[in-house]
Order: sequence, then C-alpha cells, then structure tokens
Amino acid sequence: MQTAQFIINKLVSNRFEIVPPEEIHERDPSDKIQYFLNDNEKLYAVRRGRRKDDLHYFSTQIVRENCPLKTALDYLEEYEYLLVRDENKVFTGYLSRDILIQQLAYQLESTNAYLNTILETINESCTVIDENQSVIYWTKGAEDIFSFSKEEIIGKPITEFFNVNNLKILQTLEHGKSVYQHQHKAREDLVVMINSNPVKINDKIIGAVVSEMNVTKMHRLNEELLQTSEKLVNLEKQMQANGLGHDPFILIRGNSPEIKNVLSNVRKVAETQANILIYGESGVGKELFARAVHAIREQSDAPFVAINCGAIPNGLFESEIFGYEKGAFSGASQKGKKGKVELARGGTLFLDEIGEMPLDMQVKLLRLLQEKTYYPVGGTKEIEVEFNLVAATNRDLIELVKEKRFREDLYYRLNVVNLTVPPLRERGQDILELSNYFLYEKSIKYNRPIQGIPTEIADILLQYSWPGNVRELSNVIERLVIFSNEGVINKKDLPPEIFTLIPEKNSKPSASSEGLSTSHLNEQLEQVERDILLEQLKLANGNKQVCAKNLGVTRSTLYNRLKKLNIDV
Repeated sequence: MQTAQFIINKLVSNRFEIVPPEEIHERDPSDKIQYFLNDNEKLYAVRRGRRKDDLHYFSTQIVRENCPLKTALDYLEEYEYLLVRDENKVFTGYLSRDILIQQLAYQLESTNAYLNTILETINESCTVIDENQSVIYWTKGAEDIFSFSKEEIIGKPITEFFNVNNLKILQTLEHGKSVYQHQHKAREDLVVMINSNPVKINDKIIGAVVSEMNVTKMHRLNEELLQTSEKLVNLEKQMQANGLGHDPFILIRGNSPEIKNVLSNVRKVAETQANILIYGESGVGKELFARAVHAIREQSDAPFVAINCGAIPNGLFESEIFGYEKGAFSGASQKGKKGKVELARGGTLFLDEIGEMPLDMQVKLLRLLQEKTYYPVGGTKEIEVEFNLVAATNRDLIELVKEKRFREDLYYRLNVVNLTVPPLRERGQDILELSNYFLYEKSIKYNRPIQGIPTEIADILLQYSWPGNVRELSNVIERLVIFSNEGVINKKDLPPEIFTLIPEKNSKPSASSEGLSTSHLNEQLEQVERDILLEQLKLANGNKQVCAKNLGVTRSTLYNRLKKLNIDV
C-alpha cells in the first residue's frame, strides 16, 4: 500500500523548520522554507506575506511515516498540512494539499509511462480489459497473434472481436479466478498458453489481464512426437516379440551412478549360470533386472517364467510350481497341469518375493535346486529339468533365518551372487528421466498429448521421498495424465499424500517459540537424533531393517532421517 512516507521521499527539494513563536518574526520572508510554529506543543503551519508581521496560521496534524495514503487524504480534508514523523518521533517531512495533488499527478503519469514501456517491450501477447469489458491495453504480441491492430481494438468491447465462449479473460473478470499455464484453443487454427488474473482495488474487481503465448506449432509438433513415440513403442514390442531386441536393459531407465553400478554388476553375473538373489524395496523394478539377466545369458526363444511367492495361497504352492498329474486331487484337471518349473525348462525361473515362501515348500525348492529333479503332485515318476534361477525379495533374509522363518541352507543356495537395486530416493537424478518416460507412455495409453512436466511439479517430484519407488512414480504420472486438461498436467492433481511427506519450506516458528534461537534448538535436536540413530545402527550391526524395527519406524522413514542428517552407513 502507498504511504505518506512514499510521497515525502519524492519531496527532497522541500525544506521545513519548526521554530518557537518568538523566533518566527526573525525569519527571512524570502526563504524557501515551510515553517511550523511550536506553541506549547501545538503545531501550526505558518504562511508569510511580504511583511514580517504578515503571518497566517493553519492547524496541522501529526501522522506516522507509514500512515496509509487513504488516511492521509482523509486528514487533508480537515487540515491543510500534515507533519510526518518516524518511530523515534523525529519529524521527517510534511505534506500539503497542493504538494500531494502535484505528486499524485506525477506518480500517475510516471506509472503509465513505465507500464506503456513494459507493454511495448515484451514480445508476448498481453490484453487488459476494464470492468465494462473494453480493451484498454493491447500489445504488439497480441497484434501478431490475433491480427487486430491496437488502433482497431482499444476502447472497444472485446466481445466485438472474439466469441464469448473463447474468452477466458471474461471468466476472470466475472469470477475473479486466476488461470496459470492453461492451454486454450482460441480459434480453430490457434492454440495458446494463457495466464490470467483479475485487477482489484480494495477487493473489488475493476478489470482483468491475460497474457497469451502461441503454442500452435509446439502443439502440432507434440502430437507428431506422440505419434512417433507410439510407433517406436510398438516397434520395440515387435522387436522383443521377434527376438530382435539387442539391448537387455532397454526397459531400465536411468543414468545415475547408482543405477549404472547395478547394471554393470548385472552384466558380470549374467555371464555365469549361478543362482542370483536380487534385493530391493517394493516397487524398484526387481523383475526388470531379472529379465535383463535372462536376456543376456539365455537364447532368444528361452522361456522366462515368473512366480510371485507372496500371491500364491499356501495350499496351492506345490501344484503351482511342480504341476500335477491328472486326478491328483479333487477338482484337479483331468488332463493334469504343467508346473512353473517345467514351463521354465531351458530358460529362467524367477521367484519374486522369495521371503514369503512357506517353510515346507522351501524344503522342496532346496531339493529341486540341488538335484534338478522334482515330482509333480500325484506323480510317481521323477522328472529331470534344467533351468537358471533368479530370486528376489524386499525382506531381510538373514533376519528371517534368525527368526526361523527361512531355511538357512536354502538362503546360502540362493545367495551365490546377490544384487541390490537402489530405491528411487537414492537415485534422485533419475526421477525426471523416469517421469518423462512414463509421461509419454501414459500419454500414448490414454491418447492424451501432454506438453511436458511443469517446473513446479518437477520440483515436487524431486523433493518427494518415493516410498513406493518407481511403481509409485509411474502411478503418479498416470494419475496426472488421466486428470490432465487440454494437454497440461496440474499440481492440484498430485496425490494428497505427496504434499504431506515433502519437506516443508519457510515454516514459521510458533508464538510459543518467540525469543528462542530456533536454529540453535534445531541443531541440538538434530544432534540428539543423530546420536540415537548411530547408536541403534551400531547395535544392529549396520542392518537398517533391524534398526528401523528396534526404533518402531518404517525402513523408509529411517532412510529419510539418515539422509536428512547426512549419516552415511
């Protein structure tokens, strides 16, 4: 808000002096100074005639230097002069009706000069209408996009030139709703990206402003890119189906050092026939790495058979893995059924979530791995089979062994070579690459061309800790595409839980903390937390899952705290 002090700052050439009554007659009438008379702490402005004794007195009001302009104007209806003083009660300047009028006129003229220069300088289209829908500003950019000259349109209702249904600025004028980065089809042959805001004085809407950027060409190129991407995705699927795909890591996205290190290890271990155990949190894409191992070390026509051990009921485990003979049990198919092991013959058997396998099945799996033979359920003939095994888990198998929930001998049989897929929070520089890949993938799936990921959304994606890892990121991007509007994804469509888990910025201290050194207190609290975490990690021999369990928090929460406190173990 403009204040009296703001006006005073413009009056550097005006001088004033406060004098006692007995000295006023001694002042030279030719002085270019405004005198104020201090008579028993009452202040009067003095206007002098040509003679020393020709004096005229005017009552004066004292105002603070941050006095609102509206208040100053109200005072000047009653008083001809205002004396302004600062918080130390030192007088810093004065206002009179004449000076205020002159300065307001100057401010209005200079503001218009700045505004016109800005509008003439920018390349973008910018339109301003008043409360009567008449155009009052129309930039060169608007002339270029809409082909109406400034002389044609200024001063006339905007509805004379455009269809009412195509004017977002009218919605802003009528409802006071701001629009940001909204893609809009202004004409059949014109697509623009608009920002729009209402113009308000004291909460009353007096007009509206809209800026437009022509994105027609970008929109067309994006549609062409989407079509090309769709063709590439389909071609990629055809190549994989025909065994022509040459890159086993084509579905693993990312260029971070963490992911490159894992891929390097995958290449090494895939050159052997050893059993491989893949560790990683839920959602990191362990199956993709298993498929990469398979693609490297098997023939193109070799089968890859995946089993999710956490999704099979205990009673069906044996028949699902080993198959069954006809009539093996009530309800069994009369033709019998091949098990997953048989289907994986000459290829790869992938046991996902191996930590969920029942103990009785672990014994039979151990024998299968040792002997490479098995009996189907209800069968009497031993069957030999050759396959390579890859297992994966999001559990700490060592801890399960200690708890007698996983066989130690099976663990060592599986754990010939192990790999750990890092969680998404530890490979932050891959987040945007993955996000853009999923954006194109989901755009094709739902046939919704998207312009790209806005900066404000990208910032949030980078801040979030992604407890659900790559799978959660894929779901979030899919949600944004589904709720997209005219090719634009919006921040408001992000899942609510993301906003509750990202770090808060610029948080204000509560009233109860007034007078305390907040940063010093935070440092002490962080040091206490750091000491506790280091002690618990030491007790758990560095095992983060055990540490999280002892502390009564989730593993993702523990990772976040370790990262925040720069604890690298």
